[in-house]
Amino acid sequence: MPTWTLLIDPLSKLIDRLIPDPQAAAAAKLELAKEQNAAALQEFQTAVQADVAQSQINQVEAASKDMFVSGWRPFIGWVCGIAFGYHYILQPLLAFGMASAGHTVPLPAFDMSELSTVLMGMLGLGGLRTIEKIKNVA
Repeated sequence: MPTWTLLIDPLSKLIDRLIPDPQAAAAAKLELAKEQNAAALQEFQTAVQADVAQSQINQVEAASKDMFVSGWRPFIGWVCGIAFGYHYILQPLLAFGMASAGHTVPLPAFDMSELSTVLMGMLGLGGLRTIEKIKNVA
């Protein structure tokens, strides 16, 4: 949103003070509202164009037969899956097993909040692919 649109509310109050004629003040406020709406529409259109462009890039990448173009998504999925499995399954079992054997070796731990953000985003997108598979869409 352009910075000047933050001034619309104070400008509207200022119009009431500067323009004593109620009709002229209403006309000035209407022009201000038109400018605000035009700015919001422009911002929305820019965002939609960016989303469409990214969608087209994603389609081209997904259709590629080159593993280094279309393979990065499965790679990230496998990395997230392995890290998730290590953190919640393998690490606790290893810690329990080593503690039972009398060894106290600190196992590496990492911040799961960052990994969860990536993984949940991928799983959300993965649900759409499941629907495509059910409907037999290539």
